[in-house]
Amino acid sequence: MEVVQMQRAWVEYTKSLFREFSYSFFGWMKGFLDAQFQQLQLLQDESNPDFVAEVVSLFFEDSERLLSDLTFALEQQSIDFKKVDAHVHQLKGSSSSLGAQRVKNDCIAFRSFCEEQNIEGCQRCLQQVKQDYCLVKSKLEALIRLEQQIVAAGGSIPVEELSF
Repeated sequence: MEVVQMQRAWVEYTKSLFREFSYSFFGWMKGFLDAQFQQLQLLQDESNPDFVAEVVSLFFEDSERLLSDLTFALEQQSIDFKKVDAHVHQLKGSSSSLGAQRVKNDCIAFRSFCEEQNIEGCQRCLQQVKQDYCLVKSKLEALIRLEQQIVAAGGSIPVEELSF
């Protein structure tokens, strides 16, 4: 594929991450990402070409650790809801910083179930968070791969073409 074709594909794929509708536990939701991700993209330039990939990688590491901690905490005989809420709060912060709006929105609901000490609600939210995290992870991995192919072919990432 030519560089120009890859750049066009990147622009269209990136736009789809902001506008794609799908159904979740909380009903129909628009977009996997929000404006915060656009802000991160604008910080990437030739002096720091891997900025977004590095931030995304840190998000993946942090999220997987937190999801593991949440799974363990909710499997305990006596659930420490303050600890669960602290993990969810961290995940909400990480997802908000990246712009992973679905995960962030899941965490908002999750925290209210923690406040109510609703075990079933927390377990349902954990499953929804895991599902939305896996979706956004696969979509971001595909985006990063496409970026790497563009750069390897001698092109640049056309962030300026992302007008919404």
